[in-house]
Amino acid sequence: MNATHFRSLCLFVVASALAATALAGPVLDRVRSSGRVRVCFWPDYYGVSFRNPRTLALTGIDIDLSAEFGADIGVRVEYVESSFGTLVADLTGDRCDVAMFAVGRLPQRMAHLKFTQPYMQSDIYGVTTKGNRVVREWQDIDKPGVMVGVQAGTFMEPVLAESLKRAQLVIVKPPAVRERELEAGRIDVFMTDYPYSRRLLDNADWAVLISPPKPFHVLPYAYAVKPGDDAWLELLDTFVARIKVDGRLARAARAHGLSAIAITK
Repeated sequence: MNATHFRSLCLFVVASALAATALAGPVLDRVRSSGRVRVCFWPDYYGVSFRNPRTLALTGIDIDLSAEFGADIGVRVEYVESSFGTLVADLTGDRCDVAMFAVGRLPQRMAHLKFTQPYMQSDIYGVTTKGNRVVREWQDIDKPGVMVGVQAGTFMEPVLAESLKRAQLVIVKPPAVRERELEAGRIDVFMTDYPYSRRLLDNADWAVLISPPKPFHVLPYAYAVKPGDDAWLELLDTFVARIKVDGRLARAARAHGLSAIAITK
């Protein structure tokens, strides 16, 4: 992209943002009148929206980018704890104004929510333990007797429920966590996405990543809002377009080890 094209694109994005603001709907009116935007996040999403158990500080690409969004529209960000299992209820029940924690654009969610353009995408990966005799490679996963764990409410749950033909699917629900179920031997492997796999590889010397030999189920990630306010959705969508152009998405992805899955164009 040459300099002239880049400047033109920037001007277009800024103009679009101003137009969206001029057509502000009820959500943005409420956000501005209260001086805050309520952002739903999942505190266990390493690299995306993670609460450090020692310091309680929030870190991740979407903590950085939600702060940028709040600054862009001139309000403070108030974080509301959510999860993939409660996402739809939290948005439609007005617990938050937007969900910013790499929400997969699943058909089941799109039936109830509206999404921005995607800003990241991830395939599904397996995580097992070193020396595991049951699952050593991708082809071992869907075999009789194999216990395959997935986190309740994640996009992996319906995908694996449909794709597994011989293995048994185990839905891991809080307070149980996938790592403990795996270490305890109650599951042989658990399925996750790229960001969460980074947590295990960065922090657990017993973990082994199993990658699919070819794309298995690549899912785009975006921000989600409840239906009924197109101006609010347009404002968020324009924000995503803007951070792709001005480099903020690339910088945030690089800071949290997610450059491989960021959609920067």
